[in-house]
Amino acid sequence: MFGIDPTILAIVLLAAVSTGAIAYGVLYSRIETDKKTANRINRVRSAETDTAQMKAARDRVQEISKRRKSVQDSLKELEKKQQQEKTKKANAASIKAKLVQSGLSVSLSQFYVLSGILGIVVLAMTFLAGMPTLVIVGAAFVAGLGLPRWIVGFLVSRRQKKFLEEFPNSLDVMVRSIRSGLPLNDAIRMIAADGQEPVKTEFRRIVESQQLGLSVADSVARMHQTMPLSEVSFFAIVIAIQGQAGGNLSEALANLSRVLRDRKKMKAKVNALSMEAKASAAIIGALPFIVAFLVYITSPGYIMILFTDSRGHLILGISAVWMSIGLLVMRNMINFEI
Repeated sequence: MFGIDPTILAIVLLAAVSTGAIAYGVLYSRIETDKKTANRINRVRSAETDTAQMKAARDRVQEISKRRKSVQDSLKELEKKQQQEKTKKANAASIKAKLVQSGLSVSLSQFYVLSGILGIVVLAMTFLAGMPTLVIVGAAFVAGLGLPRWIVGFLVSRRQKKFLEEFPNSLDVMVRSIRSGLPLNDAIRMIAADGQEPVKTEFRRIVESQQLGLSVADSVARMHQTMPLSEVSFFAIVIAIQGQAGGNLSEALANLSRVLRDRKKMKAKVNALSMEAKASAAIIGALPFIVAFLVYITSPGYIMILFTDSRGHLILGISAVWMSIGLLVMRNMINFEI
């Protein structure tokens, strides 16, 4: 084997390094140019992508703003209509509306005739029983004007409670119907035909309003006249928003049904927590009457002076006023709106 001369090896290495340096020096400008071109192309592409994303985001924001404005306009319009309907009703009209809300098939004239007959009957019974004049007049006034209105109010309250118990179930039926492919009109007709009272009657009125030419949103909004509940207002708002702004109606109705059930649970919880205060108010309100009755049983002459003497009449009147004020204050303290 022949040894390699170190001098020759060094010359070869120097020649290789020199050649590489010359090649790099010649190609450096071209490499830098290509690198700058690639960087510029990448920046342009990223700028185009960012512009497209910004445009898409801007379009989404504009669409959300338009939808929000449409929803706000719908809410304002519906609230304005409901406020106008509330201000239209006055004394006689309110009694007529309550008769409709109670579900009674009694006209306003029949109601007044029955109230007058009841007042006359009570007046005759108290007169034949030999009651004092003040008691006779007061009993006839209560029987003729107060008792019939209290009965109507009681029937309205009972009907509204039944409606609230069945309304979420009807909404669930509508949700399943819409998800299965039925349109909203058919879902409403299904409740009007196969629902439970009083929801069935209210939805039948919606169908009748549609047959008269009203839209679905207007027909549902009219239901607030015969069933003045906030839950009905929520339902009308959902239908109105869906009709103007679009959206998933089945999901909106499902959410409404869940909200109504949560409101019902909250009301039950509040009633349970306030039951002690209500019992105390009932005992305090009934205590004067119980004491007066016991005194009348044990010492009739001691208590009857309140009913035979003019000063006793004044004391009874003042006591009734203060009792009414106290009961009203306690009622407002233990009743909560949800």
